[in-house]
Amino acid sequence: MSGSDAPTLAFYAAEAPVYSASGPSGVSRHLDHFLDRLPAGAEILELGCGGGRDAAHMIARGFAVDPTDGVVEIAAQAEARIGRPVRVMRFGELDAVGRYDAIWASASLLHVPRGDLPGVLARIHRALKPGGLHFASYKGGGREGRDRFGRYFNYFAREELESVYRDAAPWDWLDLTEGLGGGYDGVQGPWIQIAVRRSL
Repeated sequence: MSGSDAPTLAFYAAEAPVYSASGPSGVSRHLDHFLDRLPAGAEILELGCGGGRDAAHMIARGFAVDPTDGVVEIAAQAEARIGRPVRVMRFGELDAVGRYDAIWASASLLHVPRGDLPGVLARIHRALKPGGLHFASYKGGGREGRDRFGRYFNYFAREELESVYRDAAPWDWLDLTEGLGGGYDGVQGPWIQIAVRRSL
């Protein structure tokens, strides 16, 4: 998982084994609800698959998963978990057109510099089939900055994030929720989850 921020990429490269083995033992609590909206066997692109927990769950549920991560060392950890290749791809390298039924990006796009996010979202929209779904989760806060590990986060407020999505591409449905959660740094704070659908 990563955007194009060099210190963030360096952190994940250096901490890959520890990072991939840490955190909650389960998958994202939002994943099954998202998968339930998809047809059986749907093709899903995962952006920033991390250690591969969500990818493993999607595969177990019978979906065709294309797991990707922007860091070679993290992708290797995911490959070891799921037993299949994981593509090394940065968000800005996504060039598929109308290929995927869904694109899952749990706690990954939050590393994209604010000025770059509209372009990444336009790529996501283009890669989806008509009617395709996209989910992403972000740390809230309304300011961009770094955590104690030096990782960059875009820290959107709800209204800011909704505006960025609406301006980036023509979605015909948008659902945004907020809640509290933690992360690798062990700090509890606000999170924003967004799900959108490409127009038919």
